[in-house]
Amino acid sequence: MKKWFKSGNPWIWMTGGAVSLSLIAVVGLLALIGWRGLVYFWPHTIYQWQVTAADGQVQTLIGEMHDTELVPTDRLRATGLKLEGEEREVLERYLVKTGNREFVPLDFRWVLETDIRERTTPKELAVLERTTNGNFYGYVEQVLESGKPVSGDLHSELMQRIKRVADINSQVRKLQQSDIGAINYQLEKLRLKERRLQMDDALTEAAKQEIEAERKALNDSYSKLETELFSLREQTQRDSIKVRDMRGELVTIPLGNVLDVNWPNDMSLIGKIGFWFHQIGKFVSDDPREANTEGGVFPAIFGTVFMVLLMTVIVTPLGVVAAVYLHEYAGKNALTKFIRIAVINLAGVPSIVYGVFGLGFFVYVLGGSLDKLFYPEALPSPTFGSPGVIWSAITLAILTLPVVIVSTEEGLARIPSAVRHGSLALGATKAETLWRIVLPMASPAIMTGLILAIARAAGEVAPLMLVGAVKLAPTLPVDGNFPYLHVERKFMHLGFHIFDVGFQSPNVEAARPLVYATSFLLVTVIVGLNLTAISIRNHLREKYRALDN
Repeated sequence: MKKWFKSGNPWIWMTGGAVSLSLIAVVGLLALIGWRGLVYFWPHTIYQWQVTAADGQVQTLIGEMHDTELVPTDRLRATGLKLEGEEREVLERYLVKTGNREFVPLDFRWVLETDIRERTTPKELAVLERTTNGNFYGYVEQVLESGKPVSGDLHSELMQRIKRVADINSQVRKLQQSDIGAINYQLEKLRLKERRLQMDDALTEAAKQEIEAERKALNDSYSKLETELFSLREQTQRDSIKVRDMRGELVTIPLGNVLDVNWPNDMSLIGKIGFWFHQIGKFVSDDPREANTEGGVFPAIFGTVFMVLLMTVIVTPLGVVAAVYLHEYAGKNALTKFIRIAVINLAGVPSIVYGVFGLGFFVYVLGGSLDKLFYPEALPSPTFGSPGVIWSAITLAILTLPVVIVSTEEGLARIPSAVRHGSLALGATKAETLWRIVLPMASPAIMTGLILAIARAAGEVAPLMLVGAVKLAPTLPVDGNFPYLHVERKFMHLGFHIFDVGFQSPNVEAARPLVYATSFLLVTVIVGLNLTAISIRNHLREKYRALDN
């Protein structure tokens, strides 16, 4: 045994076992997050219960079974429940999502198994996904057009009208975001132009008339688009449906407020799989609703990727230039050692400190100075003097700068000196040698640093809460208005979205599955960015392998 320990084999097995356990833990965690998140989009069975209420009356309850748990009988009796004749030590209770928020005080409620008289799954039960007030559960009785019942197959007539409303709503969004949004943007630019001329004492009568003419033309276009918008909104209210809810009453719901209708109890396995993919697609491509507890996360995905790419563009030249100076030009003295120690220590600074620094220096000092110099007409409303995506990208670039510097220096150190000497002997200058020989050979190491930087930056939340990320951003940082990239705007971020939904949501039970789904999506985005960078690194490694040899 002693000889076996001296051979080093135990340490090899211990190292391999530790790596295997770590890998199993990571895969298991991702599998748990993925399962809890993706199962949210599966069409859940809709139950109809006959339950005994507190007053002894039997009531009808319709909804999804959200969760189950075992509760000790003694604890239930301590809350005031009599449970006469019950001898079991634990009882099962169900968390039911009932929806119908405008008619039911709570859209989640606990139902004890002893209160259930009957449970069925009628195929006619429908789930209505709405723009507000969450889901509505009930039996679709009639489809109405201009208040009159429509004959024909109920399902096909309903789906045709939902598609019609969806097309009209897409036209409404286009008018609001593209056409009307562009006019509002131009009107604001015109107002700032007029104020700038006033501040410069250059607002002549000719300039006034020109500005008024432009403003009148824009207002005329706005009025026409507004009329068209109101007409489209009226068209969405033409159709409606009558639904019988769990109270037994008929409720009329305008189809303009309905996004989708489905009958989960009547779906085949193929239909459920198709519905599952459809819901995932909507989650990835739609905007959030209901305080981020429903809808999609497309603005958060876009904001995360855009901010990371902008950070990469900023940190790459800074990190590479700093590493080249430290390794190729700086002398080996106390000052260089101090700089290297400082760079290494920067990697250990808490991220929230970077956020406070970014807010104090970049936003208030640098952004405020830019507003005074270039945008005085907009003051006191800030342009660059408020948190935005550019300051978030710069803050995270500084946060990840040590990683890029260290990785690039290690890549430069692995390049043999003979390569540099050979290039210089052939008549190339030191700058030419660096640009054409050294940096291309070190590019795989640079990409390794960027991979580590992307992995850290994409998951950071604390500094972004101070320098740019918000709960809900009305517009994306990219649109059709010049200069097209609006880096001064605030943005949504997947990490901050997880924090907001998980810990700031007014409806915890409804938001919990979205926390898992968004977490899994954030990991997927980070893995996608990293795989892209890894593929580029491998391509560069193969391209310059001959130089290494």
